Amino acid sequence: MKHIVFSRSRRMILLAALCASAFAFSQPAAAEKVVKIGVSGPYSGGVAHLGKDFENSVKLAIEEANAAGIKLGGEKVRFEMISEDDQADPKQAVAIANRLVDAGVAGVVGHLNSGTTVVASKVYNAAGIPQVAPAATNPTLTRQNFNNVFRVIGDDQQVGATIAQYMVTKLGAKNVAVVDDRTAFGQGLADVVAKTVVKLGGKVAAREYTNDKAADFRPILTSIKSKNVQAIFYGGVDAQAGPFKKQMVEMGMKMPLFGSSISSDAFATLAGKEAAEGTYSGDSGQAIEKMPGGPDFVKRFNAKFGKVVMYAPYGYDATNVLINAMKAADSADPKKYLPQIYKLNFKGVTGPIAFDSKGDLRSAAVTISQVRNGKFEPLETISNK
Repeated sequence: MKHIVFSRSRRMILLAALCASAFAFSQPAAAEKVVKIGVSGPYSGGVAHLGKDFENSVKLAIEEANAAGIKLGGEKVRFEMISEDDQADPKQAVAIANRLVDAGVAGVVGHLNSGTTVVASKVYNAAGIPQVAPAATNPTLTRQNFNNVFRVIGDDQQVGATIAQYMVTKLGAKNVAVVDDRTAFGQGLADVVAKTVVKLGGKVAAREYTNDKAADFRPILTSIKSKNVQAIFYGGVDAQAGPFKKQMVEMGMKMPLFGSSISSDAFATLAGKEAAEGTYSGDSGQAIEKMPGGPDFVKRFNAKFGKVVMYAPYGYDATNVLINAMKAADSADPKKYLPQIYKLNFKGVTGPIAFDSKGDLRSAAVTISQVRNGKFEPLETISNK
């Protein structure tokens, strides 16, 4: 075998080249900058089906943003979801809000319930972190003089007034009962309904209260039954509204039940198909099949997570509020991208996304739906501009 002999200088040059090559191959690709987005809702308990639906929509929005290869400040970023179960408990929500702030989230989507969202908003405001609520409808949320809080759904003032108008004007129910579960959502909405009924010339013959863990409504219904009311409004979620309607029917109470945000399959399951029939729900926004981006969103969501329950379109839009504002500011720094949220005007799944000075949508709609053949079907959509 022939041996090749190199001079000392050539050996040094070759060794340096080999080292440089090895170093180059050992270096990882340029690391992506991680941008954390906080999410919180009830993933356990009676309304877990609503919370997981919302959480999955945030996952979808983040996955799509990451697939698009977004750059901020010339640097490729990867969005990461930091999700926490608040169990629909305001005390838990405050603890979670502090954890998300400590984790360094750039923005928050949530919470789901009004009671958790309002108390958590104070923590995010103190930290200067933008918060976009997908489902919290209590008007208090955007009336705290906070500049970092936004909502992609109409509020209880719009929804409650529309429900009361439908009851009194459309159905002619002048003598009604109003019940709520004493949560920020249920009570706030019920108060608007009761006030508007009286304003329209009707009468609130019974004003009753329960709680969001109740299962037996017979004492309340017994009291209401003696008042000969023509309709009942229940302020609360489907987990209690379903049994409430079931017990109404068992007691021979044939007047219609109205609610809000109860238009889920879970309601009919809990009430029973026959008992659920004829129940009304007044909900902010449009039926998903009528939303501008609804049908396409349903296909994408269903392919990954199964059937949309209720708030998924709003969770998706809320996430894109944060991402679109970051893109507009070319930064994930809350101080830099927060002002851009007020300037946004884009087509969301649910409709136009643009905010007023309070952080509410500039225009919103309310849809009245009714259970027919075991399913809620939209009857009428009223726009509020």
